[in-house]
Amino acid sequence: MADRLAALPVWHNRYLRIALALVACLSLAVVVTAPLDALPQFALAVLALVAALLLRGVSGRLPTVMLVLLSSVMSLRYMYWRITSTLDFQNWIDIIFGYGLLLAELYALSVLLLGYLQTIWPLRRLPVAMPADASTWPSVDILFPTYNESLDVVKQSVLTAVSMDWPADRLNIYVLDDGRRPEFQAFCAEIGVGYIARSDNKSAKAGNLNAALELTSGEFVAVFDCDHIPTRSFLQICLGWFFKDPKLAMLQTPHYFFSPDPFEKNLHTFRSVPNEGELFYGLVQDGNDLWNASFFCGSCAVLRRAPLVEIGGIAVETVTEDAHTALKLNRAGYNTAYLAVPQAAGLATENLSRHIGQRIRWARGMAQIFRVDNPLLGRGLKLSQRMCYLNAMLHFFYGLPRLVFLTAPLAFLFFGAHVFQASALMITLYALPHIIHASLTTSRMQGRFRHSFWNEVYETVLAWYILRPAFLAIVNPKLGGFNVTAKGGALGRSWFDWDMAKPYLILLGLNIAGLCFGAYDLAFAEYDSGGLFTLLINLAWTVYNIIIASASIAVAREERQYRSQPRVTSELPATLRLPGGKTIACQTQDYSATGLGIALPDAGKRLQVGQDLQVSLYRGTDERVFPAKVVFTSPDHVGLRFAPLTLEQQVALAEVTFARADTWAESWGQGTPDTPLRGLRDVTRVGLIGMKQLIAQGGEILRAWIKGASQPRANRPARLDP
Repeated sequence: MADRLAALPVWHNRYLRIALALVACLSLAVVVTAPLDALPQFALAVLALVAALLLRGVSGRLPTVMLVLLSSVMSLRYMYWRITSTLDFQNWIDIIFGYGLLLAELYALSVLLLGYLQTIWPLRRLPVAMPADASTWPSVDILFPTYNESLDVVKQSVLTAVSMDWPADRLNIYVLDDGRRPEFQAFCAEIGVGYIARSDNKSAKAGNLNAALELTSGEFVAVFDCDHIPTRSFLQICLGWFFKDPKLAMLQTPHYFFSPDPFEKNLHTFRSVPNEGELFYGLVQDGNDLWNASFFCGSCAVLRRAPLVEIGGIAVETVTEDAHTALKLNRAGYNTAYLAVPQAAGLATENLSRHIGQRIRWARGMAQIFRVDNPLLGRGLKLSQRMCYLNAMLHFFYGLPRLVFLTAPLAFLFFGAHVFQASALMITLYALPHIIHASLTTSRMQGRFRHSFWNEVYETVLAWYILRPAFLAIVNPKLGGFNVTAKGGALGRSWFDWDMAKPYLILLGLNIAGLCFGAYDLAFAEYDSGGLFTLLINLAWTVYNIIIASASIAVAREERQYRSQPRVTSELPATLRLPGGKTIACQTQDYSATGLGIALPDAGKRLQVGQDLQVSLYRGTDERVFPAKVVFTSPDHVGLRFAPLTLEQQVALAEVTFARADTWAESWGQGTPDTPLRGLRDVTRVGLIGMKQLIAQGGEILRAWIKGASQPRANRPARLDP
């Protein structure tokens, strides 16, 4: 219904739109600024909550729009009341903590409202079919920039690209080797793809791509990080939109990861809780697409060469060259698009330190863009595009506000500071509706791609680390350097990353101390009813902060990663051929570039470890046969390791596994839908795990210290490595 209403021709009347916008703004101003005492405000809050709960049960886009409107009204009413009625501070302590919290809240409200605008109506673009006559299809250069990644990581991506469904005379594949490694050049020569190396590494990845643009000539350029494995259908799914829209300069597809990131691996939430990036690729980019503000994300994207050359190639002024390139294309009057169909998959960062390093680069780069090419300034962008880019850049300044929220109640518990100059009752009547409506609305909008309260965990883990580079980039965009995120490899043991966990440990210690102070006051200090209510509010806030800090600590315990080649869970038909001619029909449970997990029927349960066999996999009706050895058996499962494969067999294996068009799309956005209570329960459970792990790690260190102290001095270890 909402789509039909939005398609009515009446909305194309400019004057009607302006008139409706003015009426809406005036009405909103009246509702937001209307002064209400406790009882009327309570009645308004109850009516708004009932309406929100009823709307949550109704499907469609229009109820979502109404929820956004309700949430915006309650949040703006809170902020108007906050600014006009709670800032009558009486001393410097109140002023410092009070205005610090207010600034953090203004930031959070700005990001919330910009996020609503950005994602209120996801475009949900569908693929456009290619012309039936393949002779009209354009030439495409596929570029794999690489620097220090291992050949094993890069090889699988190239092997899969070779099998892409596109006319061979119009498809050129290049490995761009900024590491200038002979083994890479030899591999490219053996498989028959282009190899480009330059004499320096100026401008890092952007410079690498620009150097390749000067040496290639395809009408279109498809860019992949070297660990991103494209499907055979990638180009046919993406290129259709370029035929339909001659002004389209860039089309981005999701970054899908078949290995868990540090949050998913260390918290055991892989495929059960959406990861940190799913919100961006599942909702934000789709929302950007409505406003013609889709971002280039550096991989899994196609660009039209002519517009790219017109703007001077890939942007080199910032370390987030991808988003900056999209901004330049939009400024030049070209369209950018997003197609939410996973057509490639890659490796997530393996450990927390690498993950944080990657996010530091993103934060620094977006801050650089804000400084050197501010989307609010200059020509070429519509207001909606400016708002989308602004929200993306403001997002990476959450470090300081997040730390403020995690310590704000301590101002009262430690120093008796009153950051709100209002009664606890009025604070509750204005703040609680703002918080509840924001939670209900974001859960409704983001529930497939971000579960409630997990955002606080993600931001807490990163807040301290992105704080300094983001603000330094505003002061001087040239400060800092470029880092490449390492991918691939196994972690040989589980361990606790004390260095990365230091900020969370400090936050946890401060909040536990604050809780103890507050509990002491609750037991022994004398308060009137208002003071007691204020104390209870701050204690509840502190308990919540302890949960979030504890969950962040749980992320710092690095789980052991057994395989250097992560396996993809997938059920594919297979046939085992044993010596002597016996065959067993079965199916895979998972696969990697080096082996298979097979679910066995009764007929195959007598296989022995070390047994050689042939395994067949299928591409439609075509059969591909690979030599393998049994390396593991159980009552209903067998693990196979491939024998050394020829290059032709490696390409064939890629065709029937990683290059399948349905591999990644089947699980996209199919996670458990969110509810705020379930999200709070899950985060609390993880917080308890973090506390348990911290106690266990502390106990191990204490026992090691006691053991070392009891040894004769000559036999003591020189240092204690936890």
